[in-house]
Amino acid sequence: MSPFPDQVDQIMAVMEASFDPAYGEAWNRRQVSDALTLPHTFAIVVDTFGRVLDGSVAGEPAGFVLSRHAADEEELLLIAVSPDCRGAGLGLTLVEQLFADAKTRGATRMFLEMRRGNPAVNLYKKVGFEPIGVRTNYYNLADGSKVDAITFGKTL
Repeated sequence: MSPFPDQVDQIMAVMEASFDPAYGEAWNRRQVSDALTLPHTFAIVVDTFGRVLDGSVAGEPAGFVLSRHAADEEELLLIAVSPDCRGAGLGLTLVEQLFADAKTRGATRMFLEMRRGNPAVNLYKKVGFEPIGVRTNYYNLADGSKVDAITFGKTL
């Protein structure tokens, strides 16, 4: 899937505002652009009203989700909502749209991985993700410390 012209810019604007550099979770522009040129990687970008910005709708980007599809599974790679738009339900909007889109692509399971302590766990549990594994000391933080990765799964 090739991104529409402004999609990478929209994703990067949200990412730069949303990810704390201490955790090293943000992707750079090239990683996002390269991922979106792959045929089984998908993005959803929404504005402050939760409308999907698909190239035909103009608006200020407020959140995004990236996913990768393989066989009957989909992996949520990244999700972010701009700090000034948090608490308005945009994360839930993004995840629900991702679930619907993944089902149309034939996915029956959804997976994700997150660092222990990430507050997004509240959203993931709310929509039915369950922890299925731990990777001890998986992530390297900017200060040199390490933190576990927790993997989650959900039947769609």
